[in-house]
Formats: sequence, C-alpha cells, structure tokens
Amino acid sequence: MPLVRRLRTPALFCALAVLVCELIALPYANMGVGDDGPYVLMARHLSDTGHIVFNGWATAMLGWQLYIGAAFIKLLGFTYTAARISTLLVATVLAFVLQRTLFRAGISERNATIGTLALVLSPLYLTLSVTFMSDIFGLFAVVICFYGCLRALQASTTSAAIGWLCFAVATNAICGTARQIAWLGILVMVPSTLWLLRAQRRVLITGTAATFAGILFIPVCMQWIKHQPYAKPEHLLPTTFPIGRTLSELIHFYLDVPFLLLPIIALFLPGIRRSSRNFRVAISTVSLSYILLVIHFWHSHPGFLLEPTVESWIGVHGVAGGMFLQGTPPIFLHTTIRVLLTVASIGGLFGLIASWLHTRRAPPVAGPSHGSSWKQLRIVLVPFATAYVLLLFPRATGWLYDRYALALLVIALLCLVRYYEERINPRLPLYCTFLVGIMAIYGVMITHNMFALYRARVVMAAEIRASGIPDTAVDNGWEYNFGVEIEHAGFLNDERIEIPAHTYVPTPPLPAGTCPMFSFDETPHIHPLYGVSFDPNACYGTAPFAPVHYSSWPYSAPGTLYVVKYTPPSKS
Repeated sequence: MPLVRRLRTPALFCALAVLVCELIALPYANMGVGDDGPYVLMARHLSDTGHIVFNGWATAMLGWQLYIGAAFIKLLGFTYTAARISTLLVATVLAFVLQRTLFRAGISERNATIGTLALVLSPLYLTLSVTFMSDIFGLFAVVICFYGCLRALQASTTSAAIGWLCFAVATNAICGTARQIAWLGILVMVPSTLWLLRAQRRVLITGTAATFAGILFIPVCMQWIKHQPYAKPEHLLPTTFPIGRTLSELIHFYLDVPFLLLPIIALFLPGIRRSSRNFRVAISTVSLSYILLVIHFWHSHPGFLLEPTVESWIGVHGVAGGMFLQGTPPIFLHTTIRVLLTVASIGGLFGLIASWLHTRRAPPVAGPSHGSSWKQLRIVLVPFATAYVLLLFPRATGWLYDRYALALLVIALLCLVRYYEERINPRLPLYCTFLVGIMAIYGVMITHNMFALYRARVVMAAEIRASGIPDTAVDNGWEYNFGVEIEHAGFLNDERIEIPAHTYVPTPPLPAGTCPMFSFDETPHIHPLYGVSFDPNACYGTAPFAPVHYSSWPYSAPGTLYVVKYTPPSKS
C-alpha cells in the first residue's frame, strides 16, 4: 500500500496543478465560449427533459459529455459555468491518467510527471479544460484506451490481459460518443494490441470478440445521430479539394506542434551545437529561407510562419475569443516574443533531428525501460497516428484548428520524453520545469483574459437590454448571437442540416449600409442596430452606452469594449 501511494502521488500532483491554475484564472462567464454555447444549451435541455435534442450546430455526437454536463446543471442549477465544471473534472482525471500512461510507456516517474505537466499546463489544454467543447472529452477517450492497451500488454496473467482489453474497448466505446474520431481506439489501437498478444490464444479470441462488439457499437451510434433532427452530418470526403489551401493548413498545423510542446522540444536545442558541420550548414540554409519567407509575406500576412502558426484557438491575441467583434482585439503576443518562440520551437525541432543523427548508433545512456518496448509502442501508436492524420486531411480543405492536435501531442510527448531519457540524459534538466512554469503562467493569463472578455460582453449585453433594446437588435459576436438565436428559434439556421428537410432558409442580406455581421446567415432573428466593438470609431461610431472595461493580464491598462451603431444615421 505505501508503494501504491508513492507511485500515485505524482499523478495526483498533475491533477492538482490543473485545478490550481484554473482557480487562479477565474474561468467563469455566462455565455457561450467558442463552440460550446449550443452544447451547453443541449445539456440544459437534457437536464430538463431527459432527452438529447440537437440545435443545429454540433457535428460531434457529444454523448456522455452531455450527460455529465446535465448532471452538474441538475446539481448546481443552470449556468454555463456549471456545465463547464464537468469538463474541468474530466481534465483533472485525464491529467492523472496521462501521467500513469507515460509511466507505463517506459518513462521514469519524475520525467513522466514533468512531461504530463508540459501538456496539461499548456495554454491549449488549460483554456479547453474550462469550456464545454468536446476536445478534452475526446482526448480522454483516446488516453484511457491507450492506458488499457498498455496494461494488457504488461499483464502478468491471461485473465488480467483480457480484463484490460475489455476495459480499453468499453471506455473507448462510451467516451468516444463525445467525439467520433476517438473511436480510432477501438478501430485501430486495440486491434494493434491484439496483434502483439496473438500468441496467447485465449486473449486473442476473447479480445477479438470484445473488439468486434465495440466495432458494432459504432455504426449503431452513427445511425442514431444520422436520424437526429438538427444534427449536422460530418462527411468523410470534402466536396472540393483545394490543393494550395490544404497544404497551407497542414504546414501551419504541424509547425504549431513544437510550440505547443515548447518545454520539451526546447530541450533539444543543444543538439545543434553537437551536430556535424554539414548539418549546421543545412540548418543555416533552411533558417535563411524561413526568414526570407517571413519577410516576403510580412505586408500581406503579418506574422506569417511565426509561432503560434495556426492562429486559431491560441494566437497572437491570446485566444480566439472576440475575434469576430468589430475592431481589432488587443495584441497579446508582440512580434519580438513571437520571434523568440519561433526560434525556440523550430530550433528545438532542428536540435531533435541533430540529436537523432548523433545518437542513433550510440549506446543508450539509460538502462532498459521498465515499460513497453519501442517495438510495442510503434505497433500500437503508428497505425493510430496514421489514421488520425489521414482523417485530418478533409478538415485541412477548410480550417484545421490547433486543438485537433491534442491526440498527436500526447504521442509526440511520449516519444520525445522517452527518447531524451534513453539517449541524452536519464533526467529531464531542471530548466525544463522552469519552461513548464513559464508556459503555465502564459496559459493562466490567456485563460483569465479570455473569460474576462466574455464576462465584459455579458455585462455589455445586460446594459443594452436594461435600456429596452432586445438582444435580437445587437451583434455581440457569434457565440452570444448563437445563444440568442437558439433561445428564439430552438435551432440555428445552418445549410448543412438535413433533418427535418428544408429546415434551412437562406437569410436575406442585411440592409444596405448595415455594418457587416459574422455568421448572420445562421441567426436570422438578429437584426442588428448596435454591435459590440473594440474600437469606438468602428461602423457608425459610438452609441450612447457606457464602455465596459475588463482586466487583461499582465498589463495594468484594462481592455475596453464599446457599443457602436450598425446603421447609418437617418436623413431628416
């Protein structure tokens, strides 16, 4: 028992670290954040009626996510924060499971803890952990399945191996109902594990039967969502395939990965110094080309190829919140900081390549791993990662968001930390924990700033409403507008809705001279006379409402929101 407690203490520390950081950030706001507004309203409906009813926005099935969100709404009463607490709960449990998974994958206890913190205290993880979006729920399904597969490979008895395989199938089947791509656990990861265990006849037969049952569960769920009113079907293949845009999205997406794992990738920077002269010349050539590209595109695309390269969820303004209000959001990451982040991220990637070339024939610096072998990890993870990447290609024809990388980040984290431990140094250096702390502070600040901005938008909406102007006459950004539309119509007016037939009705264009409104087609009940803006001079100037200030760490000057007029003044 003391040994069990000792082994689990680092995992508990990882979970506690997530909770502490989120409490510091004060992540509460009573409106939709990103995609989660319609999801929260679905959880409220489930809590009130016991039925899942879609409302025209979700392509994810949401499944168990809705039930745990509805449970917290029942317990705490309806607020957006009540539903988001369920995500935070799952995120803390996921931090615990991830640390145990890295340990089971052959990484030392200390290094597994630091590696886990590098991911769960990253800006991407911290911000998503306090929304009701499906990313954390989907990642939980993948990691818990991988953990079950590792335990099956390491089981000392046949019965234990069967039990862990059944656990992997059952948890992935249920938890994958939140985000369908997570079912790659059943479809790819578990069969790969069975291949490794094929010599154990009883395990192979029973595990295959369990996997087959799990695979049958998937089309049943897919048929269910296919027939749900106001659900948006997700098509595997795109109708068009613009090669240029697809390549651009993929390049920016994969260049963002080193930044998202900066505390770990930066450990490989010294590898450049130990590399051969020819390799340093190659790095210099590539770096010069990179710099020339940044300079060439600077006027048309400022910050082109500077980290964070995707600019979707985590970007130059902090996070995506408020990007579609009038005016320009305040800059959080200035150019100098972005250049430093780019040097550290891309330089670390070069250092990793140099380290691999330098150490590939050298003996390991650490003894044999206590966990799964590299061969086992390759057989379990490479097919999964390949299938996952292939499923990203259709998304790349439109928008490829950085949050889609979460499952790949776990795999990259595992490989990087274990490689460093075995080939460079058995212990991650102390400055790695310093880098983890820096990224955690960064994540706390932008999480705080995001919710401070959303709270300001709620206050602004209440001020306008108190003057007698309805929400349907105000453009408060698409997240707020979606909630208003769902409250009035019950669903969003999206052309991808197939059931009921002919639900979508094209929205007439806004009257001539009206300030543009993002996603106005989905919200036909909103006819804006006013809008919320970062710039008091946007559209037709300031409306007679007091501005609302919100805190913006680490700056002393607060951010400010204004109400502006959306229609030209009448001519008398």
